[in-house]
Amino acid sequence: MSEAAARTRRPAPALRRPRLGFLGVGWIGRQRMEAMLATGAVEAAAIADPSADAAAGAARLAPAAAIGRDLEDLLAADLDGLVIATPSALHAEQAICALERGLAVFCQKPLGRSEAEAAAVVAAARRADRLLCVDLSYRFTEGMERIRELIAAGALGRIFAADLVFHNAYGPDKPWFYDPALSGGGCVMDLGVHLVDLALWTLGFPAVEAVQASLFAGGAPLPARAGAVEDYAAASLTLATGAAVRLACSWRLQAGCDAAISAAFYGTEGGAALQNVAGSFYDFTAERYRGAGRETLASPPDAWGGRAGADWARRLAAGQRFDPEAERLVEVARTLDRIYGR
Repeated sequence: MSEAAARTRRPAPALRRPRLGFLGVGWIGRQRMEAMLATGAVEAAAIADPSADAAAGAARLAPAAAIGRDLEDLLAADLDGLVIATPSALHAEQAICALERGLAVFCQKPLGRSEAEAAAVVAAARRADRLLCVDLSYRFTEGMERIRELIAAGALGRIFAADLVFHNAYGPDKPWFYDPALSGGGCVMDLGVHLVDLALWTLGFPAVEAVQASLFAGGAPLPARAGAVEDYAAASLTLATGAAVRLACSWRLQAGCDAAISAAFYGTEGGAALQNVAGSFYDFTAERYRGAGRETLASPPDAWGGRAGADWARRLAAGQRFDPEAERLVEVARTLDRIYGR
């Protein structure tokens, strides 16, 4: 290149960051929004929430973002992706609408209230060739990543048992959680989705061959009548590998702490477990077991809460399209349906 040409050459234009719309910006929606924007890979173009206070709080994170009323306002805002943090009954319909408009989607769990709803969303993402992810955030704890690595490497031998627990002493504070038509179910849909996903994801998604479950409401077996949701559930899964998985989750369990959260995996050559610290919803340790001995794999602090959303944002900015791993979301939803006996 000549000296004159070098002096007159213009720099290449900067790549446009993906423009995101945020539908639902309550506490968790704002937390995920903040984590995504902190990556620097995306920008907030539009915000919508039924609560003016919630929308105003989110706008402080992105002063240049347009404020809309609903999904249609966001879809008119020239977006590349949509982040959904709305009640569960709306997830599938809103996600499909966005995907059919050519937007990538990051959705709060559950993706749908049933296998059929989850499968419809995944099919829409496949047709649109757009990146679809769900906020299955516990995958992104340092402890679970370390445990999964050990299992994948065969360091624990053949995994034959797993025990996973999520007990929440308080229960949700929004009425729609207690209406099965809106929520799809109670503590299993709210908390058990994480347990099912962690068990299958950690073990490489083996097929689930059999499911047995017991559901309770107010200390009694869940009534068959419409309008009730479970506040305690225990389930057993038999996997194609022969492994036995036990799950338990609850709202308002009198367990002597704010939360009891754990995921333990036992193999022929050792074990490993994630465990919350002193009833915390946020702090976890992970340990590897050898006989009666143990070693620490991970310990607090670990700012894991927004990593799922940040990962989606970076992948979107890198140009990723439909990821076949989204098909696993249907397997999780199918297992939840079987726990509910449907």
